[in-house]
Amino acid sequence: MNIILTIAKREITLFFDSLMAYVLLVVFLGFSGFFTWLYGSDVFFAGQASLQSFFTAAYWILFLFIPALTMRTIADESKSGTLELLLTKPVTDWEVIAGKFLSVMALVGVALLLTLPYYFSVMILGPVDHGATIMGYLGLFLMSSALAGIGIFASSLTNNQIIAFISSLLAGIFFVLIFNIISQQIFGPVGVVINYLSMTDHYDSISRGVIDTRDVIYFLSVTFLGLFFASASLSKRNIVEEGK
Repeated sequence: MNIILTIAKREITLFFDSLMAYVLLVVFLGFSGFFTWLYGSDVFFAGQASLQSFFTAAYWILFLFIPALTMRTIADESKSGTLELLLTKPVTDWEVIAGKFLSVMALVGVALLLTLPYYFSVMILGPVDHGATIMGYLGLFLMSSALAGIGIFASSLTNNQIIAFISSLLAGIFFVLIFNIISQQIFGPVGVVINYLSMTDHYDSISRGVIDTRDVIYFLSVTFLGLFFASASLSKRNIVEEGK
C-alpha cells in the first residue's frame, strides 16, 4: 500500500507541476458553475433548492474531464521512457496502475470538494434534500471511477496522449450514450443486458437518491475491469520489451 501511495503522490505532483491540474480544475468549476447558476434550468429559475442542474452539468463535464486526466498516465511515461525506469523498481504492474488511478481519483475528489459552496449556497435558498445531494456526489464519484479505469486502460495501449484521449472518449461514448440508445431499440434479454451496460441509467438511479447494489456493483466492475486490463496490457508490454 505504501508503494501505491508513493506513486499516487508522485502523479499528483506531476499533475500540478505541469499546470494540467489547475487548468482542468478551473475549467470544471467554471463550466459547472455556469450551467448551475446562470444558464438554462439554473437553480434560481428552477424555483426550488436543488442541485439537480449541477449534477446534470457535472456528469457531462466529467465525461470530458476524465479522459483528459488519464490520457498521460501511461502513454506519456511510456513515450518518455520513464515508465521503463519506474518498472525497474521493486513494484508490480498492478501497483503502478493502482497508484495512477488513485491520483486521478484524488484530483476528481478535489474538484468535487471545491463545488461544496454550491451546496451551502442552495441551502440558503430553502430546504434541501440532503440524501439526494449526497447520492448525487456519490454518483459523480463512482461514474468518474469507471471512466478513469477505462481511460487508464486506453492510455496503456499507446504512447500517444491524443490517441489515448480519443480512445477513452470513444469508449465513454458507448457507455454513456450508445448502449442507452441501442437498448431502446432492442427488446428481450439482449435489450436488458445492453441497457445494464448503460452508465447513464445507473448514474440517474443513484442521483435520484436511490441506493441499489446493482448500480454500485456496475460502477465498481467497470472500474476493476479497466484497471485489470490496463495491468495486463502493461505486463504484456514488459514481456515484449524484455524479448527484444
